[in-house]
Amino acid sequence: MKKTKILYWIITGLFAASMLFSAIPDVLSTADAIKFMNNQLGYPNYIVPFLGVAKVLGVIAILIPGFKRITEWAYAGLFFDLAGATYSVLATYGLQSSLMFMVLPIIFLFLSYYLWHKKMNTV
Repeated sequence: MKKTKILYWIITGLFAASMLFSAIPDVLSTADAIKFMNNQLGYPNYIVPFLGVAKVLGVIAILIPGFKRITEWAYAGLFFDLAGATYSVLATYGLQSSLMFMVLPIIFLFLSYYLWHKKMNTV
């Protein structure tokens, strides 16, 4: 059980950090974030801070223990964010090697979710 908890917090910490670092430019509506989302992917400017705030709230929800239902919803929301981002890049640029940068956060998401359930079932 102790090994599961330690592994859970390491994986979840890495996942949360990657999501948070990708959310900060969106929340701040930096020029690079707007350029990528609007000019390259074709999304409207107003969606950028919304997605950033949603990611930050999702990260907070998975890091605060004790709220099972909110944590489930947060994992689902973060999955949809990553799936949508992957699909958007795939639809815009096609299958390229640069798409592989999406694999690591998705792996961390599934590992964190699996370990969270394993940790919850042993309590």
